[in-house]
Amino acid sequence: MTLTILAWGMIIVFLALVMTKKMQPFTALVLVPLVFTIIGAFLGLYTEQVSVANEISASQVGLWDQIKIVGDWTVDGIQQTSKTGIMLLFAILFFAIMLNAGLFDPVTKSMIKMAKGDPVKVLVGTAVVAAAVSLNGDGTTTTLICCTAFIPIYKKLNLKMMNLGVLIILMNTIMNLLPWGGPTARVISVLAEQPGVNEQTILKALIPGMVVSVVYMLGVAYYLGLKERKRVGIQNLTDADIEALTAPASEEEEALKRPQNLVINAILTIGIVIMLVVGTFPSLFLFLVGTALALMINYKKISEQKARIQDNAGDALQVVILVLGAGIFMGLFTNSGMSDALAASLIKIIPESLGRFWGLITAIVSAPGTFFLSNDAFYYGVLPVFAEAGYQYGFTALEIGTASLLGQAFHLLSPLVAFIYLLLNLTGLDMGAWQKESAKWAIGIFVIFIGMAAITGAVPLFK
Repeated sequence: MTLTILAWGMIIVFLALVMTKKMQPFTALVLVPLVFTIIGAFLGLYTEQVSVANEISASQVGLWDQIKIVGDWTVDGIQQTSKTGIMLLFAILFFAIMLNAGLFDPVTKSMIKMAKGDPVKVLVGTAVVAAAVSLNGDGTTTTLICCTAFIPIYKKLNLKMMNLGVLIILMNTIMNLLPWGGPTARVISVLAEQPGVNEQTILKALIPGMVVSVVYMLGVAYYLGLKERKRVGIQNLTDADIEALTAPASEEEEALKRPQNLVINAILTIGIVIMLVVGTFPSLFLFLVGTALALMINYKKISEQKARIQDNAGDALQVVILVLGAGIFMGLFTNSGMSDALAASLIKIIPESLGRFWGLITAIVSAPGTFFLSNDAFYYGVLPVFAEAGYQYGFTALEIGTASLLGQAFHLLSPLVAFIYLLLNLTGLDMGAWQKESAKWAIGIFVIFIGMAAITGAVPLFK
């Protein structure tokens, strides 16, 4: 009972501190479980664990032994998530370098040239470019590139900025489920010690729903484009107008472009993505080698390579330390026995008749859960509980982890997501109106996610 109270107390304090922004997620992930675990040591709750680990009798276990083992649990947790953290480091660096080199520029330019003055083509082009740029898993980058490319043409054609805001966020919502995106990486780090949970298995489980959702959003873009075509008609842009719209924002940005390397960069990127999906090599290996090759191919001078790493490392570092922090959280939460105690208490209050629907329950709860909570709070604080309960009802870690990601259809509409304020600022949209319009179409994505997961068996609706 004491361990259960301690576990619930730790989760509540962690969620409260993160939600109210009293603590930065990384410090909360490290310090909150550490404090509560040490409290458990003073209460003498780890006698059995220490006895087994040190191969001594329970009567020989003292307070210092219980405090000392906390360090071992911390290291164990970091070891469990270190591979995921390193993979994310090189994945983010790789795509950032490709963006610097201008790999995605021809896609953006061709879409604008092809669209010209037709609202339907502009909106479908917006959706395609947003999906392509979102491959790097970073919402800020997607917002900056898409807004820079399309806001001038939207203004030129008098198109509704609301459509731009909706298409960018919902395409990014779908592509953000890639393994190097935030939520999926968190699920992998939390469930890394469970059999069958890795980048390839998660990706294979999510891909069908993602593909259908992308097609659905292209349909939405086409529908919205037809409405805009009816409202404003079709206008013609001159070649000079198009050239001005696609020009680099600054001389510094222009200096980083490597158009002569477009083909080899495209081959390298497509090859890595294909091998990642097929599972030819571990994702860590692919992005490690890919980053090294991207630097060597595009930036010959050592000073240039150093500058690319330095300028892009900030975003990567923030993700990596959160993954390592999650390892510490999970190491202490699991090894101390708090995870089992909390899951057991949850199972007691849930009717057994609902247990067979645990995959669906997890998916449904993940929608409001990832909207009202940050990804860190939900996946590091709530998912472990649902996973432990799911095991009791016959669900695998992969099924529960996949189910917990389906509610991401609504996550990027949350006021807790920092980069949406950049999007709202650039487009001049009101948050409430934008949330309402985006949610209307996000419901379709959510239904597709659940439906495809059920059809493919990735998340059985019941067992």
